[in-house]
Amino acid sequence: MAAFSASDVKALREKTGAGMMDAKKALEEAGGDMEAAVDALRAKGLATAAKKSSRTAAEGLIGVAVSGTKGVAVEVNSETDFVAKNDQFQDFVRKTTEVALGVDGDDVEALKAAAYPDGGTVADKLTDNVATIGENQQVRRMKTVSVSQGAVVSYMHNAVSPEAQDLGKIGVLVALEGDASEDVLASLGRDIAQHAAAMAPLSLDADGLDAEVIERERSIAQVKAAESGKPENVQEKMVEGAVKKYAKENALLSQIFVKDGKATVEEYVARVAKEAGASIKLVDYVRYHLGEGIEKEESDFAAEVAAAVGG
Repeated sequence: MAAFSASDVKALREKTGAGMMDAKKALEEAGGDMEAAVDALRAKGLATAAKKSSRTAAEGLIGVAVSGTKGVAVEVNSETDFVAKNDQFQDFVRKTTEVALGVDGDDVEALKAAAYPDGGTVADKLTDNVATIGENQQVRRMKTVSVSQGAVVSYMHNAVSPEAQDLGKIGVLVALEGDASEDVLASLGRDIAQHAAAMAPLSLDADGLDAEVIERERSIAQVKAAESGKPENVQEKMVEGAVKKYAKENALLSQIFVKDGKATVEEYVARVAKEAGASIKLVDYVRYHLGEGIEKEESDFAAEVAAAVGG
């Protein structure tokens, strides 16, 4: 018979912030001794990690890794930019990105459950990091790109250092399918990756743009067209023209290539392929900008200090 009750598990969870199963296991191992269970959770870093898990983590690092014709980008967040400069955190991001190369699909949960090089799982190491570094950290997302023949080229904008070009704030991978030489693909891939880093395309082509985003642009265009006072048939053309312009400017293949200034990215790729006497096609890409889409909390530092002192 258990030496503790459900209410004891509830009390331990409230006291430490640990998960239900972790709290139950700690009480079982401690023979129902509440304080011993608290100490056990603290020793394992579970109490600390759980308490910090609600804090917003919008800083951190993007990691990129390429092996053969496959590449992956991973975003790992922390609460402050200070942690991103921590050697332990950087090592975790780099090794987790390498682990991601062996994970099928873009499933973050599968990545967290995968074996970590130093033992345990990625999730285990993450929990340990939260406890030892003292900030909430999250493996937020990952994306894999690959080709059957050709190259996957990586580029990191704002890398953490010249020696660590695989970690930084904006990570890009470009997947080029084709039979061109390694040098041609590497050079072209880097040029396109730098373009993507600067121009922030939303999709590979117009068909890949989010339908909700297109409808929002359509609505904006309709309001502008109505304000013009022009005939309805003219307004319709204005709206369609505005939507097409938006799609062209936000799809990678149809953007004007920064390095050229005249040709689109798709046209430039075709030109390079022709000059090389080879086949080259841009089939996929990923651009991760650290923290994009995360709503950051505004904090009043003075108020936080006052509250801490008062508490």
